Amino acid sequence: MREESVDGTLSPVSMKGTMDYLDNDLGTAKRKRLMMDKAYFISKELLMTERTYKKDLEIINLWWRDELSSEENMPEETVNLLFSHIDPLYELHAAFLKDIETRMASWENKTELNENRKIGDLVLKHMNQGTMEHYYRYIDTHVLILENLEQALHRNNKFEQVYRDFEMQKVCYLPITTLLLKPVHRVLHYQLILERLLNHYGGSNPDYPDANMALSKVRTVIKKLSSKLKESENLVKLMELQRDLVGYDNLVQEGREFVREGCLQKLSRKGYQQRMFFLFSDMLLYANRTTSPGLQFRVHGQLSVPDLQVVESEPRMGADFCFNVYDGKRALMVAASSQTEKLQWMEDIVETVQFARERGLDSPTNKYLSLKSMSGSDDGLDRSEVGDLRHLEARPAGQRSNSSVHVCWHRATSVAIMDHQRALENQLSGYLLRKFKNSNGWQKLWVVFTNFCLYFYKTFQDDFPLASLPLLGYSVDTPDTEDNIQKDFVFKLQFKNHVYFFRAESQYTFDRWLEVLSTATRSPLTSTSISNGVH
Repeated sequence: MREESVDGTLSPVSMKGTMDYLDNDLGTAKRKRLMMDKAYFISKELLMTERTYKKDLEIINLWWRDELSSEENMPEETVNLLFSHIDPLYELHAAFLKDIETRMASWENKTELNENRKIGDLVLKHMNQGTMEHYYRYIDTHVLILENLEQALHRNNKFEQVYRDFEMQKVCYLPITTLLLKPVHRVLHYQLILERLLNHYGGSNPDYPDANMALSKVRTVIKKLSSKLKESENLVKLMELQRDLVGYDNLVQEGREFVREGCLQKLSRKGYQQRMFFLFSDMLLYANRTTSPGLQFRVHGQLSVPDLQVVESEPRMGADFCFNVYDGKRALMVAASSQTEKLQWMEDIVETVQFARERGLDSPTNKYLSLKSMSGSDDGLDRSEVGDLRHLEARPAGQRSNSSVHVCWHRATSVAIMDHQRALENQLSGYLLRKFKNSNGWQKLWVVFTNFCLYFYKTFQDDFPLASLPLLGYSVDTPDTEDNIQKDFVFKLQFKNHVYFFRAESQYTFDRWLEVLSTATRSPLTSTSISNGVH
C-alpha cells in the first residue's frame, strides 16, 4: 500500500500481511440475502461508525490518560476536568457497541426473526441509561475544557511538550482538540441514522415507536447543543492554528472567529511568492512555510479587518486571478489559483469587513507589526517590532502533514469555516475495496473519513492508520467508460494524475460515501443519492 502525500507524491507505507485481494468478498451468499434490506445497511452504518467513535474516545481516555499519568507536574485540575467527563461517555459507549455488535451478528446469521431485526430499541435503551445526562454535562463543559487546556499549554512547558509529543504518535491520528469534538458530533450522527431509519420504516414497522422515541431524545440533546456547537468548533480551529503558526502568540482570543485559510501568490520584488493567508473576524494574517524541520508557518504580516478594502485587478506578470487588498497603510497584490478561489476570497473579505464595521470592531489589540512598507516588500520582519521569537521557534511541530493548513499550501486551495464545519460533522467508517488506477486487484481496507481526509486501516481493530489520503483538491465522481471498471457501486477519487477507485458493498453505502466525500472534495455530483451505482 502507498500513501499519497499532500504535494501529490506517493510514498511507501508498510502493510505487511494486508495485500489480500478480496474481489469476491462482497458477493457471498450471506451478503446477497441482505443486499435489498436497506434497514440492515443503515443499522450497519451505526455499527461501523460506533466502532470508530469508541476508538476515538479510547485515544483520549486510555492512551493519553496513560501518557499523562506517567509524567509529573501535569495540570491536575485541567486533566481531572477532562477525564471526569470523557470517562463515563467511554464506558457507556463501550457497552452500547457490544449491544449493537451482538444484534447485528444475529441479524446477519438470520437467528433473529424478521420482526426482531431492529436497532432503534438499542439506541433508546442507550439514551435511557444516563447517556443524555452525560452529554448535557459534556456540552455544558466542553468550551471550559478547551479553554483550560489552552491556558495549561501556555503556562506549563512540560505539559505542552507531552501534549505535542502525544499528537505526533501514530495512535493520535487527529489533533487532540478535534478528538474532543467527537462526542458533540456523535449526537448529530445519531439523529441522521434515526431519521433515515424512520423514513425507511414507515409507521407500521415494529421498531418505529422505539426509533421515534430515541430520535426525540437525541433531538432534545441537539437542541441544547446547537447554541454552543459553532463556538466549540471555532475554538478548536483557533487552538489548532495556534500550534501551526509561529510568530503570533495568543491567537486564541475571545470574540475572534475563523473565516478562511488558504494559499495565495503574493507579489513582491522577487515576483510572486507562495503565502498562506488566514482571515479572521478582526484581522488578516499571511505566513510562509518555515525552514525548520517542523511543519509550521511563520507569520509575516497582519492587516486589520475593519480597515480592509479589496479591489479586483487585471492579470499581472503572468498571474490571471489577481486582486488587491488595502488596509490604509499597505497594499498587497495577490493571485489565486482559479477564478473560483479568487471570488471566494474577495467575497469573504468584503463580508467580514462589513460585519466588523457593523459591530464597531476595533483593530486587534495584539497587533505586532507596523506595516509601513508597500507591496514591493520582501516580507522582512523587524525583530525590534516583533520581539523575541526564539521561544516560539524552539517549539516542536505539533501537527502532521495532512492538517488543512499544509494541504491548502501544497494543493493551492483554500477552505472556509463552513467547509471545516461540514468536514467535522460529516463522518463515515466502513470496509471498502480499493484499487489503484494501474493495478488489477481490489484490496479490502477499513476506511475512516473525517477532517477532510481518508484514513486506511487493515481492520477496525488496528490501533493506528497505516496510511492517509487528504482530500482537499480531489474530485469525486463515478468511473468513466475508459476506466473499464466492470463492478457495482464504484466511485473514483482523482487529483491531477492520481486516481483511486473504491468499491462499496451496497447502493446505500455507495450513496453515503459519495454524500460525505462531496463535503471535502470538488464533486461534480449534484445529488446525494445516485440512482444507479452499477458501472
